[in-house]
Amino acid sequence: MPIDQPNTPSEMPFLDHLEELRWRLVKSLAALMVSFFIAFYLAWTYFNPIMGWMVKPILPILENGKLVYTHPMGAFTIIMQLAGMLAIILASPVIVYQVWCFLSPAMNARERKIIVPVLGFALALFLAGVALAVFIFVPVTAAMMTTVKSEWLTSMITAEEYFGFIFFISLAFGAVFELPILVLILTALGLITPQLLQRVRRWAVVISLVVCEIITPGDAIISTLILWVPVYGLYEMSIIVSWFVHRARLKRIAAAESIGAEAAS
Repeated sequence: MPIDQPNTPSEMPFLDHLEELRWRLVKSLAALMVSFFIAFYLAWTYFNPIMGWMVKPILPILENGKLVYTHPMGAFTIIMQLAGMLAIILASPVIVYQVWCFLSPAMNARERKIIVPVLGFALALFLAGVALAVFIFVPVTAAMMTTVKSEWLTSMITAEEYFGFIFFISLAFGAVFELPILVLILTALGLITPQLLQRVRRWAVVISLVVCEIITPGDAIISTLILWVPVYGLYEMSIIVSWFVHRARLKRIAAAESIGAEAAS
């Protein structure tokens, strides 16, 4: 369609949606940038206390109780990583609000009432995954490392590798904990059913174990189980969530068919 050709009424809604999406993205990025500056200031100002807290789990295996870095910008890179993580947390309410404003006009009143607790539940699950990684997985893994001792071995853990490991594990745990939300969405779209989830339970056990083994570093089965146990528990919870969503979907389809039949008659 030529640029100078006037838009038809049927095309205007789509173009309006694109414009609306563009502004929502701009506002989300602006919130993220402002949050990053605030987070960078906090990470720079309180760098030493934050480092002391994050290094505490591996203090027993550190030479002289300190991490080392091998790149001239290593410490600054860590500050940038900390600021990035904190910026995402600070900006998340604004980003979620922008997503809500973009999607809510296309929803009916019932869907609006449902989406708010779903978004809150998704955020709670993500934070639960991050908390499991930081407060349980990292200390347990570090404690297991202290049991490996030899007069021929010494540890030289770099700061870049250690904090990169923490950031990756935190994001991975948070993402995996979103499993019930993914199941809820796929069930609402009619792509999966609770009966299907029950039939593939055995496959779910194997696949979840493989995924958890890939995410968790090392060969220790304990570290894998720390993630796998709650993940499989979330899978079982997802089946229950899927039943409620599936029944609600069937009722909506039946009501729509009934209205259509009455209109046809």
